[in-house]
Amino acid sequence: MSSARLDYHALAPAAARAGTQFSHVAGSTLDKRLRELVNLRISQINGCAFCIDMHWADLLKQGMDPRHVNAVAGWREAERFFSEAERAAFNWAEAVNAVPHRTPSDADFEAVKRHFSDAQIADLSFAVCAIRSWNMLNASFHTQVPETPYTVG
Repeated sequence: MSSARLDYHALAPAAARAGTQFSHVAGSTLDKRLRELVNLRISQINGCAFCIDMHWADLLKQGMDPRHVNAVAGWREAERFFSEAERAAFNWAEAVNAVPHRTPSDADFEAVKRHFSDAQIADLSFAVCAIRSWNMLNASFHTQVPETPYTVG
């Protein structure tokens, strides 16, 4: 088992505070459940156990069925659990997260545009950027999953 490499919050407090502020603003115009679903999905892709645990717990606290939360990783096959808008958001979030290995296609953009305004798409994209930054930090520094899920606030 690996141990945490360093406490980046303590060592770079101004940057950590700025990241936290960014996270609170990015995606704030989106439905809270959708925002947490996207945070969970991107954290799964990026292998951030700390963030997976935190966003999983938040979705359960919101009253989401555990079976639906467990299906997030396989959302394409579990479409009955997710609305068309949620599936479009997952698809867009995955495409944005994949940069630079691939860029969102015109088809990806058209699919998300059917369900969200331009401002919501921009906010969704910022939400992906915010969670991706935490995923990269936590994975890089081996941030450990706490005994009980971390809660924001």
